[in-house]
Parts: sequence; C-alpha cells; structure tokens
Amino acid sequence: MLDELLATAAVVGTAGVVYVVAAARVVKQYERGVVLRLGRLRGGIRPPGFTMIIPGVDRLRKVNMQIVTMPVPAQDGITRDNVTVRVDAVIYFKVVDAADAVIQVEDYRFAVSQMAQTSLRSIIGKSDLDDLLSNREKLNQGLELMIDSPAMGWGVQIDRVEIKDVSLPETMKRSMARQAEADRERRARIINADAELQASKKLAEAAGVMSEQPAALQLRLLQTVVAVAAEKNSTLVLPFPVELLRFLERAQPQPGAPTVEQTPTRPRPDGHKDDEFVLDEPKGDKFRRDEAEDRDEADDDEFPLDDPGASPLPGPG
Repeated sequence: MLDELLATAAVVGTAGVVYVVAAARVVKQYERGVVLRLGRLRGGIRPPGFTMIIPGVDRLRKVNMQIVTMPVPAQDGITRDNVTVRVDAVIYFKVVDAADAVIQVEDYRFAVSQMAQTSLRSIIGKSDLDDLLSNREKLNQGLELMIDSPAMGWGVQIDRVEIKDVSLPETMKRSMARQAEADRERRARIINADAELQASKKLAEAAGVMSEQPAALQLRLLQTVVAVAAEKNSTLVLPFPVELLRFLERAQPQPGAPTVEQTPTRPRPDGHKDDEFVLDEPKGDKFRRDEAEDRDEADDDEFPLDDPGASPLPGPG
C-alpha cells in the first residue's frame, strides 16, 4: 500500500514538474506578451518577467517594443518636372500597442515596409528635383505623415523617416554641373564689375587730389617704381615725364642763366624813363661779344675795301 502511494506521488510530482516546465514563460524587459486562449485574445498584456500559461490551450505571442530601423529599398520614379530619379530611405518605428500589432495586421514589419515603399514613390511624383536635393526636411515630414496614418491602426508609431540618397542620371549631373558653373561665373563677373566701379570712383578722387597737388603724382610714380623694383625677375622701363623736368627747373635755376637786378631810373632824351629792371649780361658773354667786335674791326683795317683812296694790293709777280 505504501509503495503504491509513493509511486502515485512520484507520478503526480513528475506530472506537476512537466506541467510547470510546459506552462512557464519568460518575457524579456523590451518585450510584451499577448496570450491567445483557444484562438481568442486573453485580456491583459503580460508584463516582462516570469509568467504562466495553460499548455495546449493558451498561446503566447511576444512582441518586441524596441525601435526598429528598417531600410526602404531604392525606388525609381519620375519627379513632377519629368526627371527620372532613384531614391532610397530609412524608417524608424516602434510598437506602442502589442495587441493591435498581433491582431490587426498579419506581419506589421512587412506592412510597414510596403507602406514606406509606396509612400516614397508617391512623394517622388509630387516633388520637384530641387525639393529632393535641397528641401529634404519637408519631404521627410510629409513622408512620415503618409506612413504614420495607417500604421496607427496597427499599433505602430513612426518615429522618423529619412531620405538617404537621390541618384540622378549622368546627363542630368552634367547639366547641373554646367548650370552651377555658369551661375558662379555670372557672380564672379558681377563682383569684378562692382570692384571696377569702386576702383574707378577712388581713382577719380585720387586724380582730383593730384590735380591740385602736382607733386603727388611724382611721389606716386616713385612709389610705383619702388614696388616694381622689389621684383628682381622683371625689366623696368621708366618713362621720364616732362612735368618732372619742369618741376626740377622751377626748384633749382640752371647755372649761367641771366639774373634780374634792380637799377636806378634814369631819364631818356625823349622824356621817357627806362624800365626799372634791366637784364645784366654775364661777364663771360660780354667778354666774348667785345672780342668778336674787336676781331671784326681788325679785319676791316687789314682789308680796307670800302676806302676809295686805298691802293690796290700788289698782284703776284
């Protein structure tokens, strides 16, 4: 009798252990458990930790509550301005309602992926090429709203959608490069023209100042010569302006030039007076003029051609 009781207790204990092992479940911290009893949703979501179910009757579905990063395959499309592009993106989402993610949709990951692809194609057709290249933040917000509207019924929340890359045809890339080059050349010409305008105004002001002070032009010329002379790999041809000669002539009188002296006024036979200032010839010039007059008188004495009483010169033989 005792043996039968011990055997029964052993069988019951073994069955209990098997039942506990079969019914025991562990839900991780980042998961939530959804129990389906005989195919029907059991009220209440199982929290993280140890939990029990009825083996063969209940079925536990674990749902990951972490943020999922899912790449969206590249989609080919035509923009509103008829440009063929290839765009890929990435989507970040998470489950906020584990029961809806299990009951409302068969596979919420696959559903979100397909919705992201179709929304990406739609946003490409509604946008221009310039918006895809430069206004991505607005497109990301529009794409997020398009995906988030149906996903809320699945217990999924879209955190963020980002457009990763926009691939363009080679012909379009070359056209955009030419356009950018032309635009930069236009801006460079405008900047050069503005610089020439400002320089012309400053040169006009400088010319006005130099016209009032002629010596400033000579100083500027000397400064230019000094700047060019610093480069030893060039030949400097310096024009000598006439204004500089006149400036030097006024600054220092030449030797031998006539001087002005004041002489007293003396009466003239005709009743008029001589000028108060007369030019005195230099002594050297006066000496040369007197010597020339003496030489002319000597020649006249040696050859008295004008004297009627002179005898003719004897001829040869």
